[in-house]
Amino acid sequence: MNRRRFLALSAAALATPAEAETRWQGRAFGADCALSLRGPIHAAAAALASLPTLIEAIEADFSLHRPSALTDLNATGRLAAPSLAFNSVLDLTDAIHRLTDGAFDPTVQPLWQAAAEGRANTSPIGWRHVQRVIGITLRPGMALTFNGIAQGFGADAVKAHLAAHGFDHALIDMGETAALGGPFRLGLQDPVHGHLATRTLTGTAIATSSPMATLVNGQPHILHPMGLPPLWSTVSVEARTAALADALSTALVFLTADRIAALRHPGLIRVTLVGFDGNLQTV
Repeated sequence: MNRRRFLALSAAALATPAEAETRWQGRAFGADCALSLRGPIHAAAAALASLPTLIEAIEADFSLHRPSALTDLNATGRLAAPSLAFNSVLDLTDAIHRLTDGAFDPTVQPLWQAAAEGRANTSPIGWRHVQRVIGITLRPGMALTFNGIAQGFGADAVKAHLAAHGFDHALIDMGETAALGGPFRLGLQDPVHGHLATRTLTGTAIATSSPMATLVNGQPHILHPMGLPPLWSTVSVEARTAALADALSTALVFLTADRIAALRHPGLIRVTLVGFDGNLQTV
């Protein structure tokens, strides 16, 4: 986050009436993030003042853009004492890996690296190879990426942080979107076909994945562990938490509509699928 920008926003907030909408912008996981919240200005200033520490803790666990617990694990193959947050993400990863027939698999990081470098991958792939006995152990050559879940996890953490400061109306965008209260109306966009629908969040979350929106040497940036191609131009998932929505939107680009319709998870609300022809369906 740009500290100077944060101070400017805080000063602007303190100059507004006692109760107003406050907006914040910063960076997390190498991308822009933002939030808007409504409530007493003195409470907003306190919540925003401690927000950089929260984001720093999340990045210290999961970032691939700077030194972190994850980069240490990838470099050494071993993380002896993962944090509570790290273990929470691992637990959810286990659940979503099983739910999606293995389509959600953080061990695809070497596939992404190989694609970026224009070479074949020679590292072992597969979540089953990750050992969680007194810490975390990877096979030689393995590496993980939590880019398909960490942003949602971060949005949930910021939402909980704001709720703990007494807020009941906020919209958090950390690449995936979480709502505290609402309603909030958001547009559903496809990179080729543009605006296709509007979704309303009230205390829930939404995450959207478009595998062809960013290409890595001509390949989609979302990779299946077995090298399967994406089946959808865009998948948008509404769920009770942003972490669940994030992980599912990443994985469901590889599942058929029938298989997606058969998914059962207490936190899943709705899935919107956009075909490569622009056809939209909701399951």
